Amino acid sequence: MSGFRIGQGFDVHPFARDRKLILGGVEIPHAAGLAGHSDADALCHAICDALLGAMSLGDMGQHFPDTDPKYRGKSSLFFLERVSALVAEKGWRIANIDSTIVTEDPILRPHIDPMRRKIAQTLQLEADRVSVKATRPEKLGALGRKEGLLVLAMALLQK
Repeated sequence: MSGFRIGQGFDVHPFARDRKLILGGVEIPHAAGLAGHSDADALCHAICDALLGAMSLGDMGQHFPDTDPKYRGKSSLFFLERVSALVAEKGWRIANIDSTIVTEDPILRPHIDPMRRKIAQTLQLEADRVSVKATRPEKLGALGRKEGLLVLAMALLQK
């Protein structure tokens, strides 16, 4: 059963008024972005963690620590490219990515296809192998109060 590996990623960020909102490498019009060391693209971060997890290689913090100034403000597509190269270097290929963004606001439906295309392009995959979904927390908890968003991601790797 060594021909397949599955990994799970999770990322959560609070909103920050002085930042652009970037998800999946796409700028989303919104009153606030996400707080973080890089561009805080929680979608790319969760996908990176899913890919790293599938290879048993830890998480983004181990590979790209937020204490390293060279990553400050960096596009998370950079991290996705680096992790994708690591996938290939280790002899794996990405079978598919599935992700879910949980946020009360903004409404993400109009931005889903551009995010899928950007992620697929960055990972050198066909767009139909990248799934991005969005759901609302129905006003429950911090996410329901519009304090931030979270992303869950799964990655399937194949030898």
